[in-house]
Amino acid sequence: MKKNSYIIKGLLAVLILSVTFVSCSEDAMDKVNVDKNHSTSVPSKFILADVITSSAFNNVGGDFNTYLSIYVEHTVGVDNQLYNAEHRSNEPSAASTFDNSWLNCYNALKNARIAITKCSAGGSEEGNNVTKGIAEVLAALNSGLIADMFGDTPWSQAAVVNSTGTPLYLNPKIDTQTDIYKGINQYLDDAIVDLKSTDKISAIGSYDLLYGGNKALWLKLAYGLKARYTMHLLAKSADKTADLNKILSYLDNSFTSVDDQAAFAIYDATNLNPTFDFQWSRDGLGVSKSISDKLVARNDPRSRRVYVDPNSGNQLTGVSDPAFNPAPNGTNEQVKYTYSYTVYFYAQTAPTMLMSYHEALFLRAEALCRLNRSAEALPVLKAAVVAAIANTEVSVAAAMNAPTVIAAGSGLTEKTAAITTAEAGTFFDTQIAPLFTSNPLQETMIQKYIAFWGASGESTETYNDIRRMKALGENFVTLANPLNTTKFPLRLPYGTSDVTTNPAVEAAYGDGTYVYTIPVWWAGGAR
Repeated sequence: MKKNSYIIKGLLAVLILSVTFVSCSEDAMDKVNVDKNHSTSVPSKFILADVITSSAFNNVGGDFNTYLSIYVEHTVGVDNQLYNAEHRSNEPSAASTFDNSWLNCYNALKNARIAITKCSAGGSEEGNNVTKGIAEVLAALNSGLIADMFGDTPWSQAAVVNSTGTPLYLNPKIDTQTDIYKGINQYLDDAIVDLKSTDKISAIGSYDLLYGGNKALWLKLAYGLKARYTMHLLAKSADKTADLNKILSYLDNSFTSVDDQAAFAIYDATNLNPTFDFQWSRDGLGVSKSISDKLVARNDPRSRRVYVDPNSGNQLTGVSDPAFNPAPNGTNEQVKYTYSYTVYFYAQTAPTMLMSYHEALFLRAEALCRLNRSAEALPVLKAAVVAAIANTEVSVAAAMNAPTVIAAGSGLTEKTAAITTAEAGTFFDTQIAPLFTSNPLQETMIQKYIAFWGASGESTETYNDIRRMKALGENFVTLANPLNTTKFPLRLPYGTSDVTTNPAVEAAYGDGTYVYTIPVWWAGGAR
């Protein structure tokens, strides 16, 4: 995987600053090394532009999503590290597998915390409350990724720097997932207050690459994340009814249309959707037979839109197309350009979702089902499925018009008609509604599972769904990999950067095989 040069540059900058402060103790000498032309204090709006980008590209849409798409059987790993992950050989338990993601998440959290400090009382941007609220939402999001993937992990002392930019703790302690979740909710509660205020110094404006400085939309995202994280904790809830009603209340204040969703959509010919970026350079993924079978069982129209022959570049007309060749989960061969691809692999400009409109709808439908209000849940689920199919069409359009693919002379050939809103609605009424009537909660979760398959970075949240359902004793989404009986990854291993330097993390990591035996706390584990 690619290393991020800005992290290395940042570390070098810290080292240079450290040497400067140690070497020059006299006032006169202090002035010698001052570069008056380059500020050492970066405005929060610049910091947050980087945090938003990194959160989307590196953290939500990056290595987490790529590997987890294999674990939840949205894809199949067909080559190299991805094949190893598919066959549970080394990658799922190796500290090196997610080290880039480990560094990126903590770096994003550190920068979000710096922005929060700058905009807080006594900071250089005190009174920039909206900017502070945006930073708090981003801190919550990245803290959620860290806690959900690693369980008990450094947090309160990690990603904390002093005024010179150097780490305050070289070997940060490990916090419990319980405490990290308390911190996540505190960030979101603080953001909800701050986002109702104003910026007194300078608004973030166009440096907000997600919402363009629209505080009302950030507020909706904050409430949506409150709903997501409350649902994560359902297996640990002392009062499930009360918490499910809280989720509905949070969603009442969250997204009301696709225009509200947190879609990072600045990809183009040079800024690449991370799913496309990985597959275009590695060709390590193939079509999953597991999810293909689920579409076939429901006569899902997406099956005629999402499959591609990797050699001809032709869109396949469906599973009955003679060229269709899905990879069998866990028993496939290690071979490229043999198993079918999906249009999602080619969706160069499809947005990455920090949280989608259809996710908010699925959360509402699930909460209503769990409260035995299935009559209310049915139209909500229909809206979720229709929105998810529309999102698939966004990816199809992105794939058919991918500038890099076209420039390489291997552009895709579209052979099937787009799924209209009317067709999506009819599909739901004829195919999904009867299944919902039979088992409302099960079909809601299966539809969410299918909806999160794609180029939008949502396989990570599917991984959370699979694990929290397991903690609740539910097996609504059947996975096909035979290795799952003994080697389903219940969590991700800590990153090499701290396994090799922090004694507490090294001890917690051990030989890495704990990923197969110890769920994270909210999924029923001890840590």
